[in-house]
Amino acid sequence: MAIYNCIIIDDDEIDRLTVVSFAKKFPELNIIGVYDNAEAALPMLDRDDLHILFLDIDMPELSGIEFRKKATHIPACIFITAHPEHAVESFELDTLDFIVKPLKLDRFSQTVARIQDYLELKHKAQLFEASIGGDTIYIKEGHEQTKVKLHDILYLEALKDYTKIVTPQKRHCVLSSIGVLLKESNFNSFIRVHRSYAVQKQYIKKILTNEVLLNNDVLIPVGRSYKSNLNNLL
Repeated sequence: MAIYNCIIIDDDEIDRLTVVSFAKKFPELNIIGVYDNAEAALPMLDRDDLHILFLDIDMPELSGIEFRKKATHIPACIFITAHPEHAVESFELDTLDFIVKPLKLDRFSQTVARIQDYLELKHKAQLFEASIGGDTIYIKEGHEQTKVKLHDILYLEALKDYTKIVTPQKRHCVLSSIGVLLKESNFNSFIRVHRSYAVQKQYIKKILTNEVLLNNDVLIPVGRSYKSNLNNLL
């Protein structure tokens, strides 16, 4: 099991201790620093083995937003705040998750699962190289190449700078944004239905109000601003 180093910053003692208590329930999370203000945590940014930030936003002197701007090299940033109005601004800083207080264990568990998924894919994607030719994408992992036929791909899922390529049999990951992939002419059979998802048109079984149902009974969310893309199919 991979172990991920994290720091926790929150000026509210009860909220800070709650995050510490929850994080200790997950052996994959290794807490290497707990701080009641962001200024005190700045020296930690010199470390190259820090994977996760758990940050409050509304803090004196240096806010969580300002701290994240100084720590963009740290892969996973989780904001835990009582101020949901900061959500949009936070996601402009490569935020992996945004939790509104009060923090509950089941919500924190969902976040940990998302962190694991993201960091695992990030690690794998750093080993991948992808080349596209005809109707096939070749994904290189180490010294081996996996051949994936484009028409076998159910959907694409964006994960920051990476894209998850999902087939009925397996999921792969490439170090390329979903926007860059969709500009490739080979991917013209895909339709963007959400900021984070693009689906293969031929696999759409049913268009629902806020989701599309794909073959294999996979449900994909539909973003409000992307509904017009689906209307063009009707």
